[in-house]
Amino acid sequence: QVQLVESGGGLVQAGGSLRLSCAASGRTFSWYAVGWLRQAPGKERKFVATISRSGSSTYYADSVKGRFTISRDNAKNAVYLQMNSLKPEDTAVYYCAADRGIASAKTSGYDYWGQGTQVTVSS
Repeated sequence: QVQLVESGGGLVQAGGSLRLSCAASGRTFSWYAVGWLRQAPGKERKFVATISRSGSSTYYADSVKGRFTISRDNAKNAVYLQMNSLKPEDTAVYYCAADRGIASAKTSGYDYWGQGTQVTVSS
């Protein structure tokens, strides 16, 4: 079992920055690729970014490319999402999810999910 807990969400003005954290406990975290996904009210969940087990490979949705950076620290069992130049359309609940398979841009099929953290960007 892997337990995931997100933190770092909040309210920020457009153009601002936030850093989300995903803390993992349980089995060996380095066995898992980790993705960040988001879901706005009334909309489908969308892929944001993902990182491979070692951290050597990352993938981003076109909508966040150049603004968001995903990273991980396996020694600390944590994955981060640095979000810069935030826009009102980035407002959503952000989830991290762990995948025993290869890192890929997907919205489902993960083995474990966190409970989510709210990010609100005001205009």
